[in-house]
Amino acid sequence: MDIQKRIDKAVDWLRQQVQESGTRGILVGVSGGIDSAVVANLIKRAFPQNSLGVILPIKSCERDIIDGELVAKKAQIKTITIDLSQQHSDVLNRTLKVLKDNNLFEEKNQRITDANLRARLRMSTLYAIANQLNYLVAGTDNAAEVFTGYFTKYGDGGVDIMPIATLKKYEVYQWGKALGVPSEVLEKEPSAGLWEGQTDEKEMGTSYSYIDAYLDGKEVPQRDKEIIERLHKASAHKRSTPPFPEI
Repeated sequence: MDIQKRIDKAVDWLRQQVQESGTRGILVGVSGGIDSAVVANLIKRAFPQNSLGVILPIKSCERDIIDGELVAKKAQIKTITIDLSQQHSDVLNRTLKVLKDNNLFEEKNQRITDANLRARLRMSTLYAIANQLNYLVAGTDNAAEVFTGYFTKYGDGGVDIMPIATLKKYEVYQWGKALGVPSEVLEKEPSAGLWEGQTDEKEMGTSYSYIDAYLDGKEVPQRDKEIIERLHKASAHKRSTPPFPEI
């Protein structure tokens, strides 16, 4: 099946999800990256009048905000922007102060606490908007991220539907080109923008190309294979509902 037919199939699937859920449309958080750019274009095609891109900066670099606006303009999708920087600082600082006061603070965990709080504040805000509009929240995780667990539980992983979860990263780029995503976004290094200089591949310890190859059943260097399998095993809890006892 060629790319355009697969895109059309994804658009039809989105319409079906909205119809079956009894909702009115779909929204997505637009980060300025390739994954959210592709999803923004898909939901706009599915629901030209009932789709929304939400830009949620949290101490974000200016380029990500500009790229997010560029994506929205090119896709012709309506957007709103809500800056959550102050809310993030308030919650994080208050939480860390209480932990320090009670001798429960762990310096080594501060960065991940900060990063995951950003993702979870964005999720809560997206659902507040979705509740107002009776929309579904679309996720932006691709197959490589789903397999390795490269997403925040109840953060960017907290969504109603995942339109590109079966696409490997190279396929996301193929779809992006077919959908007319701006070159500035297609050419930038993948990053969740969680801290200065952060990139996806640095954080994972391997590359998307190796993860994609692994998912395609191809040979990858032993070191990268071990990293990929370790990430998959460690993130199993993210891909399942919380466990409960049979009582």
